[in-house]
Amino acid sequence: MPANLTPEYLKAEKWFREAASPDEKLLALEQMLRVMPKHKGTDHLRADLRRKLSKLKDTTTKKERAKHIDVFHVPRSGAGQIVLLGAPNSGKSSIVAALTNAKVNVADFPFATAAPVPGMVKFEDIQIQLVDTPPITADYLAPGQVGTYRNCDLIAIVIDLSADMQQQFRICLDFLDSKNLLIDGETPAVDGQGNILAKKAFCICTKSDIAKPGALGTLKELCKHRFEFVEISAETGTGLEELPATFFRLLDIIRIYAKPPGKPADMTDPFTLPAGSTVMDLATGIHRQLAEKLKFARIWGTGVYDGQNAQRNHVLNDKDIIELHFN
Repeated sequence: MPANLTPEYLKAEKWFREAASPDEKLLALEQMLRVMPKHKGTDHLRADLRRKLSKLKDTTTKKERAKHIDVFHVPRSGAGQIVLLGAPNSGKSSIVAALTNAKVNVADFPFATAAPVPGMVKFEDIQIQLVDTPPITADYLAPGQVGTYRNCDLIAIVIDLSADMQQQFRICLDFLDSKNLLIDGETPAVDGQGNILAKKAFCICTKSDIAKPGALGTLKELCKHRFEFVEISAETGTGLEELPATFFRLLDIIRIYAKPPGKPADMTDPFTLPAGSTVMDLATGIHRQLAEKLKFARIWGTGVYDGQNAQRNHVLNDKDIIELHFN
């Protein structure tokens, strides 16, 4: 009986063949099993994939992973992590150099960046991590580089407005699509097993000072996704001052200031939480076991009067001040 495999399965199969790391192969195999049609024609194939999955899990033990130093794993720091994605000479390193103190190699020749370089961007009273990465081409991706994007909070696609925008966009989107890295109707943020899959993305358009008139509009017409586009020039500084605020907004996070009972609030080092978080989410983030003993909370901020009692399920807003009381 023919298998009659679907386009979704063939896409996952291609992802598996091109996977550069055991973790990627595991994700791809699980996706193949998930989207495979369930009928007698696929029974043997399903059993074969399950054997491959079991073997891969056995060989990829925690002990073996611990021995391997992954240069493309960038530990998160700050309120969120944004990773840049772009073709050679698109301007990624110039963005990181302009906004952070990271030691990046800004050069006019391609592949000047060989490994991820993280830096910290200041937005008001928080720090956001911005990561430069090696460029990608239609034929080359550094082994393990996909893991950098898999583990971040937000992907920033960097496009040089003065070069071939269509080619750059195609390279970036083909990569994101082939690795199931872009949130869309088919690819959620996590799969059924809780594995991280896709990310939100937006587009930073560089070299606006030397681009042809109307270049940004042309780029938007080329894009079928609902990306947000930000136009900048690292050379003149145009648009750079607004970038940190854009990062904060697109990360969709809020800042909460803790107030110990009977003392002033600490307004210098806020907690950062996903937008929509509750009082209980804050308490859990501070101390999971202590959160179970939460008695009540008082709040100063948006839509409340000063010192109002707040229930555990009260949804917090950016810059709220919270005083937690425990049993």
